[in-house]
Amino acid sequence: METFQYLSITWSFLFGTLVPAECDVPVPFFMSVYFFHILNPKEVLNGEKPMVEQRGPYVYRYTKDNITFHPNNTVSYREYRSYYFEPSMSVGNESDVVTIPNMLVLGAAVMLEKLPYAVRLMISATFKTFKEGPFLTKTVGELMWGYDSKLVEFLNKYLPGTLPSSGKFGLFAEFNNSNTGLFTVFTGRGDIRKVHKVDSWNGLTELNYWRTPQCNMINGTAGQMWPPFMTKESTLPFYSPDACRSLELVYQRSGEMRGIPLYRYVAPTTMFANGTVYAPNEGFCPCRQSGLLNVSSCRHNSPVFISHPHFFNADPVLLDFVQGLNPNEDEHGLFIDIHPLTGVPLNVSIRLQLNLYMKRVSGITETGKISEVVMPMIWFEESGYIDGPIVSTFHTNLVVLPAVMEYTQYGFIALGLAMIILGVLVHHRAKVKLPPRMEAGVCHGSTCMLLVAGDAELKML
Repeated sequence: METFQYLSITWSFLFGTLVPAECDVPVPFFMSVYFFHILNPKEVLNGEKPMVEQRGPYVYRYTKDNITFHPNNTVSYREYRSYYFEPSMSVGNESDVVTIPNMLVLGAAVMLEKLPYAVRLMISATFKTFKEGPFLTKTVGELMWGYDSKLVEFLNKYLPGTLPSSGKFGLFAEFNNSNTGLFTVFTGRGDIRKVHKVDSWNGLTELNYWRTPQCNMINGTAGQMWPPFMTKESTLPFYSPDACRSLELVYQRSGEMRGIPLYRYVAPTTMFANGTVYAPNEGFCPCRQSGLLNVSSCRHNSPVFISHPHFFNADPVLLDFVQGLNPNEDEHGLFIDIHPLTGVPLNVSIRLQLNLYMKRVSGITETGKISEVVMPMIWFEESGYIDGPIVSTFHTNLVVLPAVMEYTQYGFIALGLAMIILGVLVHHRAKVKLPPRMEAGVCHGSTCMLLVAGDAELKML
């Protein structure tokens, strides 16, 4: 999944004279995936508390392309994604074997629990026919990009459209070699406050997933850039097609990255709060514990929830149902570092967790005595940062040159003051200079006087 878009447009806007819009700017993007390996699947099936062990990260580098600019103050583009495994950055490899819940069985059981009992028995028999159990023990590569399943083949053949992918079933199968939809955003020409603001997504100016107009709004940018001249009171609103909603980050602190000043923005505690804790989020319900976003309405009605990793910033009761979770902000909080003058992201780390709501469903024997629980399956981090020549260009254009200009203007001010002072001194000196001496003699009879103008002398001759 992806919650921010490619920074290539950002650099084209910022350094338009340096980088052609069609070029693929070398900004590295990575997705790190962590699996929650279930240590006691048999005990879970008997109603005991799940025990999990985090495995990973399994790191993938991904690329994006097909970004096109138009001359009408908007940019329309489809962003295609392809993922490539990076063994040197990973802890383990794609051949590692892990055990996670089987979404095809446990997810379907919850979705179909209101059907007649006889139908549920038939569904259970179908699972047995295709040898689908409540848990999957597969390699990382199979779970990520798809594995062979007779049930999947059957559904794709006789019930097309039931599954999100027409090929193999995998957690990320529908995201590899796919696109995020058609975005149309403003360039900011004519009104810099609208730079990168989303005009529409897939032709829509609002969504239809949620229960209130406010929750269905497409707010903010597409996640590449925000309006310049940001303050600590500014927020970062953006639309995420993978979260099926608009999100908003808030200021946390100031800092710097390689000499470049930045503001760090993080997710507020209310981002995934339920409607009871935060009333504006009522439109995202039906809700469970606070800290969970129910995305079933945009994910084929499957009982899937998004949260922060390890249930960070969520209701503590969620930690009581699963052993092995240890949330903390440094490892599990998401953030975006922004250059406040330009609104350009310098460093991005988006961390989200995928959870499956599972429980015992009468008639579907594969669910056994499973206790009702929101079960963490995986969490992933998507990260990107400016590096290489872009850092130098950014630092030169937005740090060094402004500093040089600032010091230069002070130099010109000092030079101007010196010229003014010199002029005043010259003028004052000219004003106080004595006039030339003038002498005149006056005689009266035998007495003569010499008058000297300028020094008021009077001499008797």
